[in-house]
Amino acid sequence: MIGPKYSRPTVPLPATDTFKEAQAVRLQPAQAKDGLPKGNWWEVYDDPALNALEEQVSISNQNVLAAEAQYREAKASVAIARSALFPTVTVGPSLNEVRVGSVYAGSGSTYRSYSLPFDVSWEPDLLGNLRRGVTASVASAQASASSLENARLLYQSELAEDYFQLHGIDSEIDLLEKTQASYEDFVTLTRNRYAAGVASPLDVDQAESQLYGAESTLVDLGVQRAQYEHAIAVLIGKASADVAIPRSVLKAEPLTLPAGLPSELLERRPDIAAAERTVAAANEQIGIALSAFYPALTLTGVGGVESLSIQKWFSLPSRFWSVGPALAETLFDKGRRRAVVAQQRAAYDASVANYRQTVLTALQQVEDNLAALRILAVEVDKVQATVKAADSALTVSAIQYKAGTTNYLTVITAQVTLLNAQITAVNLQTRRLVASVQLIQAIGGGWNASELPTTEELAKAH
Repeated sequence: MIGPKYSRPTVPLPATDTFKEAQAVRLQPAQAKDGLPKGNWWEVYDDPALNALEEQVSISNQNVLAAEAQYREAKASVAIARSALFPTVTVGPSLNEVRVGSVYAGSGSTYRSYSLPFDVSWEPDLLGNLRRGVTASVASAQASASSLENARLLYQSELAEDYFQLHGIDSEIDLLEKTQASYEDFVTLTRNRYAAGVASPLDVDQAESQLYGAESTLVDLGVQRAQYEHAIAVLIGKASADVAIPRSVLKAEPLTLPAGLPSELLERRPDIAAAERTVAAANEQIGIALSAFYPALTLTGVGGVESLSIQKWFSLPSRFWSVGPALAETLFDKGRRRAVVAQQRAAYDASVANYRQTVLTALQQVEDNLAALRILAVEVDKVQATVKAADSALTVSAIQYKAGTTNYLTVITAQVTLLNAQITAVNLQTRRLVASVQLIQAIGGGWNASELPTTEELAKAH
């Protein structure tokens, strides 16, 4: 075997093999999970509507289907590479009609020649370049399988994020509808007080302004909701006009999942597995390039039958054959082979760098989302306290306004503070759910590199 033996490149993992944020995340017994469901990771949210949508991604998402077709293409490449290990047999039957002239008799003769030759050629894999070609094709097919799983995970995660974003908007719409009803009551209150002569027209204008602003925001949310609904339709491979998702406030609870160890990402992330298999394929290309410096041996044979009559094909005189080896060696190519080797070594170095960068990016994504879950969990307590205080302030200011001890501006200020706090609480719940989905994606969902097709399975594909 000419060329370097492959070994997985080292990667920049943390010295302690632990995530910095893992110890800081608060794992509540009701939320912490021992692990994700194998494959169907979205089931941890216990949402039947989400489950039904996610199941359509693998069978209808066009990007996933394209990745699946590319994987089938890569599997076929393995069969193509393996065929080089075996002899090639071709047959070329021919029929020739020949006219032979005669300069003496003034006339010629015509005859037909029937031939059925068989050509056999085989290149023994003396230097391992053909086997390296098979190994490279297998590694590329495994990388394609990993890319397929990565595409599936990517679009499943994107669907879950859009789903929670959409219902986060539904929750905000529900909040604004309740706020709108409250503001309508205040408009009625100010109008009655103005009619009774105890309030100024300014109070009515301010109350109506608050109401119209809330109604405007409520209408504007419809644009965002429609966009998320259309995005979900594309993810499940359907026309936007054919998908309608009923309104529903957020019900799922944000999950805090153990991220495991950084070293486990090497086996759990499909994009890391794809990058590593790409490195393995690049390593084999170096050996293939180096084999070009050595002679190539080819065994060829020709045999068959040839006769003026098909009936005589099977007679002994009609048979012919030849067999022999041939060596071929390139004596001068102006440095081409050296340049090819240098090219493949550079491609290998680039694939190693991409592999390490993929690992670093994966580590960052896990840390980012662990930090997001930790910090947002602390923020929840602060926002809930803000909502409680703002609600109390609005109640007190409304009572004081009705008693005539304060102006309506105090009520408006309390209304704005409460609505902003409530919207922040809704957005915070949405962000926590999205962060938990992104964490699941960052740790590879429920996938493992052990699910990659083996060399034997790929060899049997055709």
